[in-house]
Amino acid sequence: MAFIEWNESYSVGVNEIDMQHQKLVGMINELHDAMLQGQGKTILGNIISGLIDYAQIHFATEEKYFDLFGYPDSVSHKKEHSDFTQKIAGFKTGFDSGKLGLSINVMDFLSSWLRNHIKVVDKKYSPLLNEKGLK
Repeated sequence: MAFIEWNESYSVGVNEIDMQHQKLVGMINELHDAMLQGQGKTILGNIISGLIDYAQIHFATEEKYFDLFGYPDSVSHKKEHSDFTQKIAGFKTGFDSGKLGLSINVMDFLSSWLRNHIKVVDKKYSPLLNEKGLK
């Protein structure tokens, strides 16, 4: 059973963005499964690299729509994206230097990000993007 099951509580009502969020859920589940098997460190480098790629693509998608449609909370939302990117860069530095216990830190951070950013902060832009025709 997956650590996090995708459900409508995570949906922002925009298919393109929901699919990207589902990819993040998949990475979290992959890391969780590996940790349960004692293999978290083995795949952690791939997860961190995937998160770097994910952030670049996903945040560019959201921010493109913010700019296009004049999302009023754009500045603070982009700041959260920047903070995420910096946190993942810190994980990469820690991984490259052999820091112990990093799998748990990454897992805790990503789980918190899902609960606080996607389910709360991202939901705030849904009405505007839906109103502009994005579904």
